[in-house]
Amino acid sequence: MNDPRAIIVAQFFISGMMAFLMTGFFSILHLGMTGHAVSQWSSAFVIAWPVAFVLSLGVGKMGFAIAYRITARLSKRGVRPA
Repeated sequence: MNDPRAIIVAQFFISGMMAFLMTGFFSILHLGMTGHAVSQWSSAFVIAWPVAFVLSLGVGKMGFAIAYRITARLSKRGVRPA
């Protein structure tokens, strides 16, 4: 997956799903399953998704770099994935 367009599209969907799930989880955790929680969830999601997308572009590159280093070291040691 080295196509920059595919990475950006993937980050768009990943950040959207994570923002949706995390804002929902914490809204319900703090407010309970109420109409107010749903209202807060939607407001938080509208703010969180663009922020998550922008941050994921930078963090995603770091994450992939770290993952490649770790997997390269593991394969040098002969460790195979399960």
